[in-house]
Amino acid sequence: MKFLVSKRSAKAILLAGSALAFSSPVFAQDAGTLDDDEVSDAASQSSAEITEDDNVIVVSGFRESLNAAISAKREAVGQVDVIVAEDIAKFPDTNLAESLQRIPGVAIERDAGEGRQITVRGLGAQFTRVRVNGMETIATSVDGASFNRDRAFDFNIFASELFNSIVVNKTASASLDEGSLGAVIDLNTGNPLAYGAGLKFVGSAQARYNDLNDDLSPRLAGLLAWNNADETFGVSASAAWTKYETPELGNNTVRWTDGSITQRPDGSYSFTNIFRTVDGVNCRANPTDAGCNEVADAFHPRIPRYGLVNHDRERLGATGAIEFRPSDSTDIEINALYSNFKEDRDEYWGEVLIRSNESSIDLTNYTIDGDNNVISGDLTNAWIRNERYHRESETDFYQVSGQLEQRFGDQFAATLFGGFSKSDAQIPVETTIIFDDRDGVYSYDYSDMRFPLLVFGTDVTNPANFQLAEFRDRPSSVENKFKTVSLDLEWEPVSGLTLSAGPFYRQFDYFTTGARRDSVYCSAFSCAAGTYGAPVTQDLAELFQLGEAGQPAGNTNSWIVPDLDAAVAFLDLYNRPAVLQQGDERSVQEKTKGAYFQTDFEIDEGLRITGNFGVRYAHTDQSSQGFNNGQFVTVERTYDDFLPAVNINVFPTDNFILRGAVAQVITRPSLGSLTPGGSVDQFNFRISTGNPFIDPYRAWNYDVSAEWYFAPGAILSLAGFVKDIESFPVGNSLQVTYAQSGLPTSLLTSGTPAYDAVVNGTNPTREFEFRTTTNGEGAIIKGLELGMHLPFSVFSDGAFSDFGVLGNVTYVDSNQDVEFQGEIFETTFPGVSKYSANGTAYYDNGRLSVRVSGAYRSDYNTGNSGNGNFLEGFDSSFNLDAAVRYKITDTLELTLDGNNLTDDYRYRWTDDVARRNYENNHFGRIIMAGVRFEY
Repeated sequence: MKFLVSKRSAKAILLAGSALAFSSPVFAQDAGTLDDDEVSDAASQSSAEITEDDNVIVVSGFRESLNAAISAKREAVGQVDVIVAEDIAKFPDTNLAESLQRIPGVAIERDAGEGRQITVRGLGAQFTRVRVNGMETIATSVDGASFNRDRAFDFNIFASELFNSIVVNKTASASLDEGSLGAVIDLNTGNPLAYGAGLKFVGSAQARYNDLNDDLSPRLAGLLAWNNADETFGVSASAAWTKYETPELGNNTVRWTDGSITQRPDGSYSFTNIFRTVDGVNCRANPTDAGCNEVADAFHPRIPRYGLVNHDRERLGATGAIEFRPSDSTDIEINALYSNFKEDRDEYWGEVLIRSNESSIDLTNYTIDGDNNVISGDLTNAWIRNERYHRESETDFYQVSGQLEQRFGDQFAATLFGGFSKSDAQIPVETTIIFDDRDGVYSYDYSDMRFPLLVFGTDVTNPANFQLAEFRDRPSSVENKFKTVSLDLEWEPVSGLTLSAGPFYRQFDYFTTGARRDSVYCSAFSCAAGTYGAPVTQDLAELFQLGEAGQPAGNTNSWIVPDLDAAVAFLDLYNRPAVLQQGDERSVQEKTKGAYFQTDFEIDEGLRITGNFGVRYAHTDQSSQGFNNGQFVTVERTYDDFLPAVNINVFPTDNFILRGAVAQVITRPSLGSLTPGGSVDQFNFRISTGNPFIDPYRAWNYDVSAEWYFAPGAILSLAGFVKDIESFPVGNSLQVTYAQSGLPTSLLTSGTPAYDAVVNGTNPTREFEFRTTTNGEGAIIKGLELGMHLPFSVFSDGAFSDFGVLGNVTYVDSNQDVEFQGEIFETTFPGVSKYSANGTAYYDNGRLSVRVSGAYRSDYNTGNSGNGNFLEGFDSSFNLDAAVRYKITDTLELTLDGNNLTDDYRYRWTDDVARRNYENNHFGRIIMAGVRFEY
């Protein structure tokens, strides 16, 4: 018997996931994928508890799901890792990203305490392609700042309960969709005929509790499937819903900035971010004063503050599938997926707006530390700002795909695939209301950089001390659409050899737009002389009490913030016209067409060797639209890529595999960077613009691995990889005046600081930070992955055999050259952690299952920063999760899950050397208790 590895094997892995959704005989052999002997061979590699009855496999329990995943990994032609349904449904994971972090080489990026995006082998979410039911797609949500305008896939859109299997393809092949330097990830929602004859139902209900805000929320999921007695026609549907609130409590600086006192050629001086007085000395009247220059050369926080960010989220997902197999030669399948993800984000800040207001603030009793930070100081005439922010966002995701697989005899098969997906992300409301007190007293102390002492010397609980000074509302949207059609042809002329080829076509459309209702109060309304806003009354304000944010004793923990509803009504905000921002209306359309040819082979003449080799050709037509100097322009370009790939697997023994792979790969540039024109941040004096002529990331990937299957259900593996990136886009930042940017003043909104400086002429030479993207030099990423699954049944047949451990460690070494202030520095690639690891210890006797899982990720940078800081990024993190399952009967199970049990703080820094505080937050422990029913 020969287990022929081809494109059809991938579908077999996905089918296994459908089977594992139930502890019952539900894995029916798919004639379109593997024959009876092939299925039996794959199953026998798992454990003795996975049995064969004709063409049906019985899988029961967490351990068996691990064994089946190991079996799938063992027979794959490339370096592949698999998670099947028992892993997903029974880990305490709120979404798929958190499930994926348990795979070697995968780390996650979190938003609001839960996984949102992933990195694979040191490359961020931008470099990973995701396919849902075989179709590449993008799902977009909103992070703390804005929409995802990248190619990255936001996993928090989907509930983990909707999916039956995940396959992570770490090496490329000619038949695999191009576009990834990191990995191609396949998500599958299940195949109806895999559930067996008759009616199947699984339902679960959980109560979710957060100990930081005492929020108690529901989480529901269910799956229904039916097949006729002949198992030629089947339908299935699933749904999952949850609604919950997550607090984000902590502090924030919005970066640190330095200043300068510079003598001009004519002998006069210019001042940037310079306090009005330093220890009583007027710095503008005394530009050579030692104290003024000492403080000017050091860094101070821009907006020191504590506060709460509350995330009120609701996630609804549904799947549906129809499968018809009229004969062993024909299989027709239609899949549909829908997800709705809503979030109301509410922020409550008590802060001092040092940024851009230094010229009116007096600094005394300051201290400068060894990292050149004004680490503490007392401020008078401080610009106290209490801020209320509210954003409503919603993402609707739709996908419909269909597949017709037809076999012509034993040697030839054809598969026609097509589909459409759409991710529609809307922010109808993004409102900020601001109270100011511009002559306040304030002290800060960042001696403990993570938990500073921030003290208001002015009564910030008294509305009479404030004026309603500014308001903003910025509705926006991002839409991503995919269309796909492909034809795969396979011919097996002799046993052990398969030739496959086929054309493909994909069209991707991206569109984003935004409008603004931003203004300062006195520009939109009449103000009394000597005022800068409307008087704040008790009716316009509410008292905010800071909870447990890690703050030290003596910190100011209560202040008033705008009452959102009252302030909006007072301003009649939503009836004001929303002005379209030219720089925010942009689009990209990509049409990719091409074909591939691949040869899969197996040689078993004393030494078993499997593998494939082939080439993929892709022609890309790109059309980018946006405003440039006030004119809407379209920029078109084309480029071609020939992408060879080779995978070789050598079996010195039945239980030992040596793998090698070489491939040329590409990732197309970030969508938001490909558009002409740009946008202006009129409060932070920042201009961002795109570049339609950015080249794709191109690289050669080299992979080797050794896998030892030393016992049933056990594996020890070591993999090495090198990604030689020939070129990649890099972000550039420089200081320019608005006039030097070439943008029209019509982009500036009356009442904003930028409008006041440029149009009203209060500071026409005020410099803006100008950000764009250009083609950069290459980089090399290399690393090692060590993985192990050790069931204790290897050592014992008794009760001890019910225990086991699994885990992995990944080391990544990366480097790239980054230009900073005219110099070139060598640093790590953005998003790359040098070390990541996770491990699980488990007990499973078939009735009681207990697991404890930990995930560690070392620190990493996220790319360029601003305000004179070299890069920014996140500190190391550790998350501890646990799960308990107890089967009361064969159909009823109790569940208890714990997530983020250590309540790990997320520390974000600015400047790679000084590691200044950007933000430090925590999100609370999550406990979920419930029941799972199966029929």
